[in-house]
Formats: sequence, C-alpha cells, structure tokens
Amino acid sequence: MSEAIGDWRWDKRTARLSLTVVAGHLANSLSGQWALGDLDKIVDGFSKRRIERALEEDEGGILIELTLADGQEVQLVGAAVEEGNVQGIILEITPLPDQDSTAAIVGPALVPVFQPIVCLRQRRTIGFEALARWRGNDDRLSSGALDDQALATNMLIASAEALSALQLAHDDPDLFMHVNLTGVDLMDDMLVALVSALNTGQNLKDGSLRLELTEQAALRDTDKALSTVHALKAAGAGLVLDDFGSGHSSFLWLADLPADSLKVDADLIAQIQNPRVQTILEAVTLMAKRLGMKTTAEGVEDTTILPLLLQLGFDHAQGFALGRPMPFDEAKAFLLSR
Repeated sequence: MSEAIGDWRWDKRTARLSLTVVAGHLANSLSGQWALGDLDKIVDGFSKRRIERALEEDEGGILIELTLADGQEVQLVGAAVEEGNVQGIILEITPLPDQDSTAAIVGPALVPVFQPIVCLRQRRTIGFEALARWRGNDDRLSSGALDDQALATNMLIASAEALSALQLAHDDPDLFMHVNLTGVDLMDDMLVALVSALNTGQNLKDGSLRLELTEQAALRDTDKALSTVHALKAAGAGLVLDDFGSGHSSFLWLADLPADSLKVDADLIAQIQNPRVQTILEAVTLMAKRLGMKTTAEGVEDTTILPLLLQLGFDHAQGFALGRPMPFDEAKAFLLSR
C-alpha cells in the first residue's frame, strides 16, 4: 500500500534536498533542508547512495526507495521541473499481510475497482478503467468526493501498481489502464512529476497509463489545463477525452487536446438504434480515426449492439454487458480467463 505523506525538492544550485512530511506523521524526522552529506542522519547508508546516484543521473522520472534510521520505508517519486531541479512527493510504503497492494484503500473508506475495456474487432479485454468506490458500495462517487487531491494521487498510484501487476500476469505490456482526473487535479503542480515517476518506477510503456479528462473539468482554467495535459503527454501518459457528445463538447477543444482516444457518452450509445444517432456516431468515429485517435463506446449494456458499434467504426467498448467494475483479484482472473 502506498500513501502520499509529503513532498520534496532538490535544488541543484544550493545542493540542498528539501523534505516536508505532514505534521504528526512518524516519518516527520525527514522534514528539513539537507545537504547530501548529512542524509546518513535520517536514512541508512544504502538509501543515501541511492539518493546521490538518482540526483546525479538526472534522467526522466525518479523513484527512490528509502529505509529510515528507525526502519520505516518510504519512496521519493518525482521528475525534473527545470534545469537541475527535481521535485516530487513522498510515499509511505505499508505492507499489508495476506492482501495485494492493489487492493489498498485510496481515500477515506474508498477502494479501487477495475472495469474491463474490450477490443470490438478481437472481442478480448485489452485494458481497464480504474474507478474509486465507497467500501461495500458499487455506486459511482459523487463529483464532490472526487475533488479530493489525496484521492487522485492515491488512485494514480494504485492504478499504476495494478496495471504493472496485470501486465506481468498476462505477459502483455500493451495492456492499458484508464484513470479519471478532475479539474482540481489538473491544477496540482505535482501531477506531472507523479505520472513520470510512476511510469518509470512501474516500468510502464508510454501511453499505457491513460488519463481521462472531460472538457467541463478543464474549463476551470483552459490555459493551465492545456499546458498540463501537454506536459503529461511528454511524461508518457496517454490522454483520453471522456464523455464526448455531452455537455459543452467542442471541436476547438478536440483540436487543442493531444488526446490518443475519445470515449463517447453513454447517453448517445443508449440511442444507437436511432438512425440519426447512428449517423452522428459514424461521423464521430471517422473524425477520430483521421485525427489518429481510438474510440470507445461507453455504457454498453447489451452485447447484441456490438456488431453495430464495430460497423459504425468504434474500436473499443465498455459497459456492464462486457464486465462490471471488480476488485483487483477478480480483474486478474477475468483477464486470464479470456
């Protein structure tokens, strides 16, 4: 189980490592500004050398495992933010006996579950969407509950860990994982560093950890959102435009966003037998294809429409008819059975 407990920054000019841990945490001894030569006061010798090597190499994302003087284990994850400077977050690593780390709690009374995404042409599971759920309740969270930055951070961590484990179990590095982000998440200056470090630390192929965004979320600050999503793309994240066909979906946003795929809103898919809707969906999938984007039909609750979705140009489908959100162990078994 991984949980964010603070942040850190390396300033090459002053040669100081600044560590900040939340007040009252047992690892609070880390807090302070440290010269590399003084780190042996708070971590063991191996950990000190890991930090020195990582900061000297200065290549892409950074993930450093540390053992504190009192035996606690933490990780520093981060990435370069400007020439010579690196910043990131501090994660506490807490082993859970007889429980997979991908089943860890990701927020107050919340757990991650995983819903299959199916390739329509091959009729096989090629990815999952990670969803946060109240413990013991399968209903989706309200948007207010998702505006918790700690939740977003821990969902990303749990999703990357789950994806790495599923890729290994299925021997398929192309398997992907979708994770939802909100407008608040896009304002988090640590987001790009976290994604970069997770891709590096979990040895994920570029584009396999895919972030779902809605235009409505980005409209809080469009310039900042576009700057962030371009940085996320450069950090190795895949980008998915979610809920296309609802709300304020616009062609301008589609042109500006460096998305790899788009998901068509379930309300449109529910009307697929309407000839006018079929014309709209066919136009959307053709446009996406010419933009180099894959398309996913959301909310599929009847397998009899799968041939029609394929005929209309959809690449992927997701919905209760193809698999409900499930805990990690069930998702792993589901994947291996197909």
